[in-house]
Amino acid sequence: MSARIRLKKFGTKKRPYYRIVVIDKRAPRDGITIEELGYYHPIEAEDKQIVFDADRVKVWLQNGATATDTVRRILNKKNISL
Repeated sequence: MSARIRLKKFGTKKRPYYRIVVIDKRAPRDGITIEELGYYHPIEAEDKQIVFDADRVKVWLQNGATATDTVRRILNKKNISL
């Protein structure tokens, strides 16, 4: 199984928020997740915008999971190197 760290969309029209999840790369965007790592609120204040468990992200990356481009940018904002 190839896992991918990507965003899962929630919220309403013009008020989106996303969960950072580990999911099978063949699954749909809002499909069944393997593990939830955190969340991303693009509309919130800067300090509340990105929250995730850095240790679990590093474990998944070491085990072969790949991050999407958007998640990679989010992780780089919090100084998590890929």
